[in-house]
Amino acid sequence: METGRLIAFEGCEGTGKTTQARMLADRLDAVGYETLVTREPGGTFGAEAIRNLVLSGSKDRWSGITELLLMYAARVDHVEKRIRPALGRGVWVISDRFSDSSLAYQGYARGLGKECVAAVHEAVMDGFKPDMTILFDMDPVLAMKRVEMRGEKLSRFDVETIEFHNTLRTAFLDIAKDKSDCIQTIDANASREAVHTRICYLLSSGFPGLAEKFARIGT
Repeated sequence: METGRLIAFEGCEGTGKTTQARMLADRLDAVGYETLVTREPGGTFGAEAIRNLVLSGSKDRWSGITELLLMYAARVDHVEKRIRPALGRGVWVISDRFSDSSLAYQGYARGLGKECVAAVHEAVMDGFKPDMTILFDMDPVLAMKRVEMRGEKLSRFDVETIEFHNTLRTAFLDIAKDKSDCIQTIDANASREAVHTRICYLLSSGFPGLAEKFARIGT
């Protein structure tokens, strides 16, 4: 059995992560890999309950540190009950957000600082991390227009100021610069097909043998 992989998609709201996660799963399924598409916070019964707590209500419902602890409570449950078991079965897991979102949202945008987030992360994650992280970069003004056009109920984060979302973008780019060995940044302004092709290229470059399999069906 081949080893499962965890691919994390990161970025601000409205950058197309959810759509691209489904497209990548279809591509991997087509070349014979079992896949699991999941999200954070969420992915398990308990983590989805925490998701509802974190995303709903007024902007000031939770302090930054409370948000951070709730996010990591959800993450631990997600990893223990869903991600690790799937990886153990050889499944490729595609997660819409993972730990770098906590660093961006709570560490930078909420002002807790990198050291605070790192301390919580190290205390509970035991070195667990994605095999590859792909950052979707886009102008926050355009991204938030996409969010509004979805017609869905807006979360506490969706209704934050454009300054908040600009801070998030800067945060993600800083994180990607600091972790350039494991985070790949793509231009999410491109067409859906172009973004998908770029993702397939990055995975082909990062995982030996995948390029040949993708080539058989075309990218």
